[in-house]
Parts: sequence; structure tokens; C-alpha cells
Amino acid sequence: MKTIAITGVLGYSGRYIAREAAKQGWRVIGLTNSAGRLPNAEGWELRPMPWSTQEEVLSDVDVLVNTYWVRFSYAGGRHAAFSHEEAVRNTKTLFSAAQRAGVRRIIHTSITCPDAASPLPYFRGKAELETALEATGIPHSILRPAVLFGDSPQESILINNMAWSLRHLPAVATFGQGKYQLQPLHVQDFAEAALREAGQEEQHRIIHATGTETYSFRALWKLLAEAMGIRRLILPVPAGIGYAATTVLGYFMNDIMLTRDEISGLCENRLAVPGSGIGIRPLSRWVRQHADTLGRTYESELARRR
Repeated sequence: MKTIAITGVLGYSGRYIAREAAKQGWRVIGLTNSAGRLPNAEGWELRPMPWSTQEEVLSDVDVLVNTYWVRFSYAGGRHAAFSHEEAVRNTKTLFSAAQRAGVRRIIHTSITCPDAASPLPYFRGKAELETALEATGIPHSILRPAVLFGDSPQESILINNMAWSLRHLPAVATFGQGKYQLQPLHVQDFAEAALREAGQEEQHRIIHATGTETYSFRALWKLLAEAMGIRRLILPVPAGIGYAATTVLGYFMNDIMLTRDEISGLCENRLAVPGSGIGIRPLSRWVRQHADTLGRTYESELARRR
């Protein structure tokens, strides 16, 4: 039996990948720093992340799947601090541990449109890590998703909280005209893609892990509103005003709804790529299936990091 190690096995995409791997007959090892903090209902074998231990945690691993990253930098306060810079350092440590251990293949989660020259640390950091992975010489696949949605609305923070806004606010907004696009992918489609890549032999593969449906931001608001039977004004506002509004709302929700950099990434159209994508579970069908429960509660990104 081959062994696969998966970061974030107690979290979101890592949990789906672990379930799919077990179904396909892999021995699953979970790499996490959340043992004891997050439930391990499936009873995965857990090991600490290599940057928090001196153990050689990958010594018996054939394939490593990396989902580790942070959505934004956070200086701390009510929750532990984290940053893009720290995530880059930690991921390079993970790659080095895989290199020392002789891991046969790495499946790495990147982002649509990584860019080493970008002023946005999310996209710049992802580009830096793609280059670092290439330098290890380990055969690998790079998956480039944009927005993931899961089996339940509660797992799908961006889309659920857009629905929450439709339910609770008198109007919603786009940053500018809202013509920039998104290609949401179901996380199970993402998990299945990761396991397909685990069995590949090519030295270097890049997979645009996007959904088959492409939405402008304005069209995504409309899709949600129509499915939920809600009528709301969709107002185009300058990005700065939109950021201020989400910051104020996030303060009352004890969360960071969107950062200035995330709004810039949206407006630069970095969450879509040409092509039809890999998903077989379309967002439009999922939204109709969950219309009654979407947005009933607000889902906090920071609360998940307590």
C-alpha cells in the first residue's frame, strides 16, 4: 500500500482529499498543527508539520499533497497572527523535508494567475513557491484553483457570505462594474484532481483547477439572488468605498470579510483563466440545491483559526 501525506487533513480541502485517497486505497497520513484543536472524526494518523518538529515526518511517504496556505496576513489580537511571508517560509521547509525524505511526487496547491512581479503578496507568494518547488527536482503537479465550494454552504465561505449579505442587507455591491470573473470549483472535484495527479509520472504538470462555469462578480450576485428568491439592488461602487464597507461590516462580525489585496486581485481578473475547467459539479446546480440554507448564518474565516 502506498502512503500519501496531506497537509490540512483536519481542515477544508485537505479533508476531502484524505477521504478520496482512503477510498482509493492509499494509506493516509495527515500533517497538521491542529491536533487536539480540530476534531479528527475519521481517525487519521496525524503528524506535526515539519516546521514545528525536528522529526522526519515524511520518511515513509510516497506522495505529498500540500494544501497549506493563508488567505491573508493577520497581525493577531483576538486570534493568532499569521502572514503570507510565514506561509512561504513554512512551505519551503515542507518542500525541503520532502526532498530529504525522498518523496516521489508532490501535489501542490497554487492559485490561478500566480505572478512573481505582482504587488499582491498572495499571487506573488504562490509564484515564488512554484519556483521553489521546481528547484527541488521532485516530480510534481501544481493545481491552480480559484474559488472552492463544498458540500455544505458553511464550508463555502465566500459564496455563503455573499448569500448572507443578500439576506441581511438592503443592497449589495460590486467593486467597479463587476465584470471581473470567477470560476468556482467544487472541492470534491479538486480532491479527485489531486488524486489523479498523485498517479502521474510526468516531471512537471500544471493543472488549471477551475470550474466549468464562469461568472462575472455581478452575475454571481444575480445567480444567488434568483435561486434564493430575493430581490436586491446590485450597486457598482469604487473599490475604496467597497473596501471600507466590508471592513466596517467585518468589524461587527468579528471577521475580515475581504482585504484590500483580495479586492485588487478580483478587479485585476486574477480568479479566472481561459478554458472550460475540470469540474463536473456545477455551481449553478449546487446553488439551487442549497438555496434554502445558503446564507442563513455568517461564516467567519477568523473563527476557524482560533
